[in-house]
Amino acid sequence: MNLPKDLRYSEEHEWVKSEEKLVRIGITDFAQSELGDIVFVELPEVGAEIKADEPFGSVESVKTVSELYAPISGKVVEINEDLEDSPELVNEAPYDKAWMIVVEPANNEDIEELMNAEQYQEMVEED
Repeated sequence: MNLPKDLRYSEEHEWVKSEEKLVRIGITDFAQSELGDIVFVELPEVGAEIKADEPFGSVESVKTVSELYAPISGKVVEINEDLEDSPELVNEAPYDKAWMIVVEPANNEDIEELMNAEQYQEMVEED
């Protein structure tokens, strides 16, 4: 399982990367492997407000449809439009090309409350 050390992780299998005043959000390698082949990604509109622990979109695979849960609260400032035409990027490069949204956080301290790579790995192994 690929777990970059510079990211933070949520219990719902999203990752968060701090980038100055913004954060980039996607789903983890573990999540994409559990879902199987991704065929569709639904993301919010730019300008939408997302709320921590509430759905902000969904991912559809050949097996199921899964909600995407916001790891933090904030305002969506950018979405990855490449996923509209190439949802398979989520399977191929979950941390690089398949980021989902960029958010202006409502509270930067929320990021610190997320798990680091070691904590996330422990959680996944316990399941």
